[in-house]
Amino acid sequence: MGRIERMQMLLTAALAPQQLQIDDDSHLHAGHAGARGGAGHYRVQLVSEHFAGLAPLARHRAVYTALAELMPAEIHALSIRALTPQEAMDLPAS
Repeated sequence: MGRIERMQMLLTAALAPQQLQIDDDSHLHAGHAGARGGAGHYRVQLVSEHFAGLAPLARHRAVYTALAELMPAEIHALSIRALTPQEAMDLPAS
């Protein structure tokens, strides 16, 4: 199982997201110290009821906790966008 599939599995088990997108941005960081060790750079966007009532920092902590077994050996950097379903519906259409 690849890293993204493992990340999907861990996030789904912990946060039951209604929407989940994981992008591997590692290629944008070639030559970076973290990239040399093989750990990747990822962008995670997820929508979950789990985030209702949580401040942004608590949401990020929940994502990091869910992915703890992959940090830092397999994930060097993580960009997180964590929304509730209501917040996702309120976003302007792009």
